[in-house]
Amino acid sequence: MPNTKVVTRFAPSPTGFLHIGGARTALFSYYFARKHGGEFRLRVEDTDKKRSTAKATQAILDGMDWLGIHHDGDIVYQSKNEKRHQEIAERLIERGHAYPCFMTAEQQDAERQKSRDEGRAFRSPWRNGGKFPKGGTMVVRFRVPDGKTTIIDQVQGKITWDNKDFDDLILLRGDASPVYMLAVVADDHDMGVTHVIRGDDHLINAGRQKLIYQALGWDVPEFAHVPLIFGPDGKKLSKRHGALGVDAYADMGYLPAGMRNYLTRLGWSHGDMEVFDNTDVTKIFELSDINKAPARLDFDKMAFVNGEHMVRADVDTLVSYGQAFFKAKNESPLNDAQTSRLTAALPHIVSRANTLIELADKAFFVTRERPIQITGKAKKTLKPDTENRLRDLLFVLSGVTKSEWVDQNLLEHLQTYITKEDIGFGKIGAPLRACLTGGAPSPDLSLVLELLGRDETLGRIKDCLETYY
Repeated sequence: MPNTKVVTRFAPSPTGFLHIGGARTALFSYYFARKHGGEFRLRVEDTDKKRSTAKATQAILDGMDWLGIHHDGDIVYQSKNEKRHQEIAERLIERGHAYPCFMTAEQQDAERQKSRDEGRAFRSPWRNGGKFPKGGTMVVRFRVPDGKTTIIDQVQGKITWDNKDFDDLILLRGDASPVYMLAVVADDHDMGVTHVIRGDDHLINAGRQKLIYQALGWDVPEFAHVPLIFGPDGKKLSKRHGALGVDAYADMGYLPAGMRNYLTRLGWSHGDMEVFDNTDVTKIFELSDINKAPARLDFDKMAFVNGEHMVRADVDTLVSYGQAFFKAKNESPLNDAQTSRLTAALPHIVSRANTLIELADKAFFVTRERPIQITGKAKKTLKPDTENRLRDLLFVLSGVTKSEWVDQNLLEHLQTYITKEDIGFGKIGAPLRACLTGGAPSPDLSLVLELLGRDETLGRIKDCLETYY
């Protein structure tokens, strides 16, 4: 158990969408902070002025908002802390842990090649001092000390590096702008971050950053480096595997709760718990339950988990998140009557869908507008000998009052009719379903009748008789 107040952070670079790998890291940081009654902070690492954009920043914020990952306090924009970063670099120079370096680009290239050839880390000749040249471009480098550096990672375990393998990395560029290594240490310290949870592609950075913390006399945060997400083929996740951004999954009809559940479970486990919500996870989340091995995307599992959350969701949630998909399926916004039928139908059909796109398809039979265009296989069922049967059924159903217009009662009327006519249910079921749904996916016929309602059902049968006979 942490001895101090837990503060975690998510620190994306605003160069594109919110990657699902980043979203998972944010979730782990969020849940760990919530589990221990701490804070989850957000820092936008926008020091790369050429690649960072306001549009990308907004895309990340929108993605987090959609997922329901809400940060504490104000957003920290790293670019606004440049003076603070410069002050810290100067402090490191004063303490002998950093030094000005005036190597030209050609000299740096030559020294870097020499260090590779000799199998050692980069060392600048300016580490030993010298007379400052006139007109030269100066960078500030960190002076890597002798010895070894060890961290006890909360996921990866104990890791030790020999400091001689670390380059004398640049802290301030020639224009005095800070590099990532300096800025991240300074900002994490100033934000009071106690636990740094991030992808294991940053693992070696933890060793370098610990040296900077120690040089400044600051407490070193706990590190937890999470394995990356691989594609279904076991290779590093890339565009060839499909959607990489959270926004794409929103457009594919996933619920935020479903994506939170799937991404959290991707590389973290707690017993046999598969389907859970925020309340469940915030009570039990621990870094020790994160797996060391990379996780693989499983799109079938993702859809299954989302489907489970759709079944758990209330109707208002489904209507709200599904609005755009229902509109797209209908090619127009739903009117009050369509929305009313949809609301009544959703509890009966939601278990048949794993995404909101599928749900819109399953609900199309109640939302589509009259007159319904009947084509393809559905139209083939409207044979000449079915006309009289449909007219008879129209008469039978017209005698059912609104108060009696319920599934079981309607089924009994249909069964009574086919018994009287001595025909199989298929003789009337297929053409009646064609008239009512136009061939759209739908549940049992008597339930279709109930969900459409008396007036809509009778109206659709009349339309069918007038148009196709």
